[in-house]
Amino acid sequence: MKHFTRIYYTIRPFLPRPLVVNIRGQIVRAKVRKYENVWPIDYRASKPPAGWKGWPEGKRFALVLTHDVDTAKGQDNCLHLARMENDAGFISSFNFVCRRYPLSPDVFKYLKDHGFEIGVHGVYHDGKKFDCREEFRERAAIINECLVQWNAVGFRSPAMQRNLEWMHDLNIEYDSSTFDTDPFEPQPDGVCTIFPFLVTCANGAGSYVELPYTLPQDFTLFVMMKHRDNRIWKEKLDWIARMGGMVLINTHPDYMSFDEGRLGSEEYSSRQYLDLLEYICERYEGQYWHCLPRDMAKFAKNSLDGGNKGGSPLEEKARLLRDVDHG
Repeated sequence: MKHFTRIYYTIRPFLPRPLVVNIRGQIVRAKVRKYENVWPIDYRASKPPAGWKGWPEGKRFALVLTHDVDTAKGQDNCLHLARMENDAGFISSFNFVCRRYPLSPDVFKYLKDHGFEIGVHGVYHDGKKFDCREEFRERAAIINECLVQWNAVGFRSPAMQRNLEWMHDLNIEYDSSTFDTDPFEPQPDGVCTIFPFLVTCANGAGSYVELPYTLPQDFTLFVMMKHRDNRIWKEKLDWIARMGGMVLINTHPDYMSFDEGRLGSEEYSSRQYLDLLEYICERYEGQYWHCLPRDMAKFAKNSLDGGNKGGSPLEEKARLLRDVDHG
């Protein structure tokens, strides 16, 4: 799989974007039935961490909203999305790529001034940072510089490519490059939990909190699978709420359309996302703890630092993922 992924990201820049999306979409749609027993819900993921005592204020479940800004177009849409969330009573994090497009000081200022969080989403978004250890160390230095400059504490890897052990090179409080279940990603192995967990360095020298996304990505649902409604989001959210887990969604302003005109081939209406937020407000008012990823990381660090030591199921899962990544 790693060899295939490396080849894919090498030739991708030379292929027409519509062709790439079409091929990926066909592959994903062909796999849906194969994975229907683990996607969009893997029922094994509902087990709480060892010693779990619940969410703050006794809330039923947690809600974390995040966005990856892959392109300059996505950055142009950030303020539309932020205002829409604010108007609906929500707050979120936006993850930007360090060197893929010119970063807008105005966008950063608006987001920070209005209480949003900013995180790092890789250096170039080219799928190559895990090709070798030395390459990752070089990029980790750039990422760490951006973390300081942006006053950021969180990271998400483009395309969810990851090596959880190597990522201890990053000066982060949390990472969000995993998922409970998403067999359509380049690294399809899920962490099989709808709760945050600690990833401790192999030598025991430190740890960061891992925040897996637990709702399907918007690009997967609306662009590759061509869904016309957000039913899957709502059904998965309802299940996570029943299980008392963490609802963490990752969407992309790059693919959202904020007008009522004709949608592009890689666009979906932002109404799909707004409708989900309104659904949460109406159905679960007062029942969820809504927080930024950095706040979730602090809570999880304090809650899990003792409970996840000594070979708990989540720590064992992290160890297994490290073994897979090294393989």
